[in-house]
Amino acid sequence: MSKDNIFQAHETAVIDEGCSIGAGTRIWHFCHIMTGSKIGENCNLGQNVVVSPGVVLGNNVKVQNNVSIYTGVICQDDVFLGPSMVFTNIVNPRSAVVRKDRYVRTMVGKGATIGANATIVCGNDIGPWAFIGAGAVITKAVKPYALVAGNPARQIGWMSEYGHRLVFSEDGTAVCPESGKKYRLENDSVTREE
Repeated sequence: MSKDNIFQAHETAVIDEGCSIGAGTRIWHFCHIMTGSKIGENCNLGQNVVVSPGVVLGNNVKVQNNVSIYTGVICQDDVFLGPSMVFTNIVNPRSAVVRKDRYVRTMVGKGATIGANATIVCGNDIGPWAFIGAGAVITKAVKPYALVAGNPARQIGWMSEYGHRLVFSEDGTAVCPESGKKYRLENDSVTREE
């Protein structure tokens, strides 16, 4: 990888003029970073990643191999995008109909994980710390801390910020087995207690 004072990029990566890349970010083989995209600090973009114009990636975003992040996608800090997962940005695409003025925004919240080969249908936001199972197809918004899987995806549980499935007691509390942090389930929503 070539090195400079800001970020590292493999010699096969194509980085267009007019994009922003934060310090400590690493860009691997055959990536294409397009004009007008913004990548935060300490991100890691695996092999064969495309970042389209207008995409925003926060700090410490991990993008695994073969992911295309299309215009309209915003990922907050600490997001994990699994290998070959898919974003869309047009609800009704047709080859013969130009709809570049109709891209739909999709927000991926802080700390969310999207598993390998999952598909996110545009306009369905992913809440902070949500966990999307491998191969899931997201057709509606996902709540913070929700664990979803399947096609179409449905919620099957809740996850901690450390990526462990939460088991709630009768009083609506759960403890992450790794971090020891406590979570509360009320009105079908989870929050982490301070």
